[in-house]
Amino acid sequence: MKFLLRFVSALMLCAVLSGCSEEKNYGAAPFDNAVFAGEMELLYADQFSAEYYDNGISLVSIADGGEYLLVPHDMAVTGVSEDITVISVPCERIYLAASSAMDSFFGIGAQNSIFATSTLPRDWALPEVRAAMDNEDILYAGKYSAPDYELILSEGCDIAVESTMIYHKPEVKEQLERLGIPVLIERSSYEAHPLGRLEWIKLWGLLTGREDEAESIFDGQAALLDDVIQNGDSGRRAAFFYLSSNGSAVVRKPGDYVSKMIELAGGDYIFTPEDLNVEENAMSTMNMQFEAFYDKASAADVIIYNSAIDGGVADMDGLLDKNSLLAGFKAFKSGDVWCTEKNMFQQTTCAAEVISELNRIFSGTADDEMEFFYRLK
Repeated sequence: MKFLLRFVSALMLCAVLSGCSEEKNYGAAPFDNAVFAGEMELLYADQFSAEYYDNGISLVSIADGGEYLLVPHDMAVTGVSEDITVISVPCERIYLAASSAMDSFFGIGAQNSIFATSTLPRDWALPEVRAAMDNEDILYAGKYSAPDYELILSEGCDIAVESTMIYHKPEVKEQLERLGIPVLIERSSYEAHPLGRLEWIKLWGLLTGREDEAESIFDGQAALLDDVIQNGDSGRRAAFFYLSSNGSAVVRKPGDYVSKMIELAGGDYIFTPEDLNVEENAMSTMNMQFEAFYDKASAADVIIYNSAIDGGVADMDGLLDKNSLLAGFKAFKSGDVWCTEKNMFQQTTCAAEVISELNRIFSGTADDEMEFFYRLK
């Protein structure tokens, strides 16, 4: 990353001069008279970084190559490279097309900075977001692939935060930029660690002037995860899946963040890369013919049905209606069959709490008072 190159350059310069002052020259400065002041501490995230400069200026680097200079509203900078996008902060009018980031903005108390989203009210599992849209505090600005440019422009948009889905519609990004709206592409889904996904909350705190709130949420989740890890490995094997309309099983790839959550919770994700012949692509799921799925997953101690796509099931009979052969699974016979609540994927600020509930499932201490999972009966 570019900030590492600047850091190495600085160390070399210090060695030559045999002693540096506090105001160090870090090589290729991102703007005129830049005085480097430090870096954002990141424990898990590796898809973005941030450098701090004097006067509250920050340089954010995204793994896709994008660089963004965050400059306080009342300041002006010169000498900025044309490859760097300048954004005035704190951002107060954000078009948020990356739905996974919404919970973080609400978590840090920056929901008032979101004026529009590309997700319909009915598709939100977060009641506070649906309420904000019902009250028109947050507007629906059309699908990410076909946004309402007139609405976005008329609302005085500071920045559009897009998911990597925008790569499939590059003309949308280009049009937003032609209208003078900076576009930042969020890549938290590429983080290997569940808390790496959450750590993007620090970037949203930086954009909205709520860094302390972001640090507090992240530190709380990191501490909870440390407590969960102390419980050790349960030795219980788990399968996480849903059944598609054509009868195939859709499972998480080994090494994706859900399988990582299972492992951090003390479980053993039952599928290996060899079992699935994992393809090298950005998808976190893959399809299995049910026969192949049965051969492996029927031995799982715990099965978890993913409700994100089809809305879930109410009981074990409802799951058997999808495929009666599930009755032969070990977990069906023992009653260790669970379903995710719809909020599991959208409530990103609770990553460690999800892992904690998984730990309760694997340790046999789960009850009916959980927020992200429920047992099928």
